[in-house]
Amino acid sequence: MAARRLDPARLDVAALAADGATLSGQWPAERLGRWHAMQAPPAGAALEPVHWRVRGESRPISGAAPQVWLHLHAHTTAWPTCQRCLQPFSEPLVVERALRFVGSEAQAEALDADSEDDVLVLEPTLDLQALVEDELLLAWPIVPRHAQCAVPEHRAADEAGPSQANPFAVLGALKSTRGGN
Repeated sequence: MAARRLDPARLDVAALAADGATLSGQWPAERLGRWHAMQAPPAGAALEPVHWRVRGESRPISGAAPQVWLHLHAHTTAWPTCQRCLQPFSEPLVVERALRFVGSEAQAEALDADSEDDVLVLEPTLDLQALVEDELLLAWPIVPRHAQCAVPEHRAADEAGPSQANPFAVLGALKSTRGGN
């Protein structure tokens, strides 16, 4: 069944859910400004587009209006900078989210605390591109590192040098010279 309004820039989530429809596509990374700005690909490497798919769902509830859900899947390749060797590396990034929509901010706040899924207020239209970009930014690694980094742990510790003494050892020495007070 086709949704009544399938414009990803101004997505009618309620219509998508009522129809049980699916919408998919892709956007060039450049079209997602904040996402694009975070990338650090090596010279000459092209950024992969962001592939996305959303599926609306209307869950019947006895004696109440049906629940409106949006299931989001997005995938692409991220290019963060390794925090050990400071070189860019590619990392597949996949986002899977289930979003429940409710009628008011108060309902969203009350349900969000008790739910594993995100609860949002149902607006007449949703900017799907902004939602996908937000979810990609939230999935960005907190401390990006290569799985097999060129800078081994022991070398990184050696680069710190022997001149940097353990601060707790220094405190322990001070404590023992003052009679343990």
